[in-house]
Amino acid sequence: MLLYLFMSNISFDYSNTDILVTGGTSGIGKAIAEAYLASGANVTITGTKTSIEDYKDIPKEFSYIKLNLEDKNNIDEIKKSIKKLDILINNGGLSFPDGKSEDDPDIFDRAVYIHLNSFYRLSNLLQPILMQSNLQGGASIIGIASMTSFFGMPIVPGYGAGKGGLVQLIKTLSMKWADQSIRVNAVAAGYIKTRMTEPIINSEEFSKDILNRIALKKFGDPADIANAVLFLTSHSARYITGETLRVDGGYSISS
Repeated sequence: MLLYLFMSNISFDYSNTDILVTGGTSGIGKAIAEAYLASGANVTITGTKTSIEDYKDIPKEFSYIKLNLEDKNNIDEIKKSIKKLDILINNGGLSFPDGKSEDDPDIFDRAVYIHLNSFYRLSNLLQPILMQSNLQGGASIIGIASMTSFFGMPIVPGYGAGKGGLVQLIKTLSMKWADQSIRVNAVAAGYIKTRMTEPIINSEEFSKDILNRIALKKFGDPADIANAVLFLTSHSARYITGETLRVDGGYSISS
């Protein structure tokens, strides 16, 4: 089965490929998981609820694993459910509602752990399975970085530290596992229309300045990130590793 992206001449065939997408129940993670599913892959997603039936509008073709990225034992147990894996998409993350501020050192610690440490823990855990992959172009690990990987954002110091560290970790792991035919890359998402970014995008005060900086003068869609991810894990990107691809409409090219 081929996935044609926005009527373009680019297509990806992931038939008989096994994919794990953490945080695949909404937003960017869901878009990535659905794109792989449409391209013929066997897709497993993770979420924090008990079963896939607890979510609305989730394709029943997905396999599902409950996963709390703050629980080290829960992460370690996931290996029992993964017998074959070609591509790992580390998308899962967390924002802190209810007035919780990352200025609090304990909340800062949680943010860094979720967005950096859990990425390493899960990737390291599944690396022996990934190195057994026969995927053309090699197995892949993808991280989802952010504009906070490159720019300071005072409201989320922990998130920014985690996402900044992720870009460096991508470089390190790409060198560490290159001889095992595992490529490690990241996609740095710009301002993408998701539930998490709704307060900013729906605010005329905040969105005006952001749009003025974005070269393409529009916010992105989750599918824009999914398209980039599918490319980076494809045979077409077989000579790309250790890179962070910015998908931001040109936000980061302005000073």
